[in-house]
Amino acid sequence: MQELMRSNDAVLISFVDALLNDAGIPHFVADAHMSILDGSIGALPRRVMVDGDWAEQARRLLKDAELGHELTDPA
Repeated sequence: MQELMRSNDAVLISFVDALLNDAGIPHFVADAHMSILDGSIGALPRRVMVDGDWAEQARRLLKDAELGHELTDPA
């Protein structure tokens, strides 16, 4: 799995989740339930993870949606 992006913005994460779902790209949002640890203040970022085989397609999708600036640098 590769990290596609990370953010504290729940609306952005939800939007990216919807884009990836609509495109049929398998992914998951890691750390979605970490608010229990940070007292629900949103201090811990959530990460959108994709399989390496889908990473390039997912990156292209986010760039096409003008969210390229949100992408984590590929490792």
